[in-house]
Amino acid sequence: MNRFLSNATNRIDAKGRVSVPAPFRAVLAQRNIQELYCLQDLVFPAISVGGPDLLERYERQIASADPFSPEANAMSLLVHGGGVFLRLDAEGRLMVTDFIRDFTGITTEVSFVGRSDHFQLWQPQAFHEAQAAAREGRARFGVRSA
Repeated sequence: MNRFLSNATNRIDAKGRVSVPAPFRAVLAQRNIQELYCLQDLVFPAISVGGPDLLERYERQIASADPFSPEANAMSLLVHGGGVFLRLDAEGRLMVTDFIRDFTGITTEVSFVGRSDHFQLWQPQAFHEAQAAAREGRARFGVRSA
């Protein structure tokens, strides 16, 4: 599969690194993604992680707006000011930087959450709470899972 699916939680090691789950590394390899674009999510306390195509998608959206508009300016502030590039090490680990920790509240463990064309890094309890709220919201509107 060429999509990021499911979720997994891994511990951060003493040097501040976390192993990216093997299925996620396989998708990165399949897509030949060497450099990871990491963005502070626009809604959740999570870091969205993908390849250059993720950044390009946001930049196309910004470019479609009047470059002098408040909307384009705000999106650039979020997409460029709230994003960094990171790389996995040779063992498939990601350094959990202050950029990640400060925005998400991650301390000792990271939940990796598939989002189809990218994945996210979450503080585990925050992920479980957001997932439960999403499930409850669907039930409240009479939408049942397949």
